[in-house]
Amino acid sequence: MVPQATAGQGGGAPLRRTPRQARSKARLALVLEAAERILVGEGVEALTTTRVAAEAKVSVGSLYQYLPDRGAIIDALAAGYFARLEAVMDDLVRTASEDRWDDPVGVLIDTYAGVYRTEHGFRALWFGSGLTERTRAADREHKRRMADGIRRVLLALGVVRDDEDLVRACHAAILTADALAQEAFRRAPEGDTALLDEAKAMLRAYLTEVTARYERR
Repeated sequence: MVPQATAGQGGGAPLRRTPRQARSKARLALVLEAAERILVGEGVEALTTTRVAAEAKVSVGSLYQYLPDRGAIIDALAAGYFARLEAVMDDLVRTASEDRWDDPVGVLIDTYAGVYRTEHGFRALWFGSGLTERTRAADREHKRRMADGIRRVLLALGVVRDDEDLVRACHAAILTADALAQEAFRRAPEGDTALLDEAKAMLRAYLTEVTARYERR
């Protein structure tokens, strides 16, 4: 199920109007669920307002109130996926401070591989064509927020100190992990485990180097 896009989520939802009443919010959630079914089953090209309205069993006019075109539908779906991924990261930050993981890289990659396996719409959107400029810009900001989550995990584990070098290192780590994860799931629906293992090895070595920098100071 796609998380419903709401104002302020993932830097502001790309809706023409923000639903206020419970009934309107429920209708928008149904529309986004319908859009995701089309995305997974038929691809990005099928995400027309007419097709989505028919699948959701709402009028095109009522859809236009919130999602006036395919680009807006794509942006709203992406905002929901970003929110879901960032919520998982927030949970990991809380868990890291309590559990003191021996292998933070393994925990992070395994957790997100699990999310990728269930978020079929996210994979269909990213592996297809038709991403809007707004979605690409939102993705860049999403990756910065995910990098900040990595920073918070490392601080919770007590292995680094907080500074600009750490911000940059975490951004580099998330960009690398994202690229390798996407390739792993392009190769196999459940993720190419050999490539995911290589990603873990690479990022463990990088994390070791990052933490060693603080020990040398």
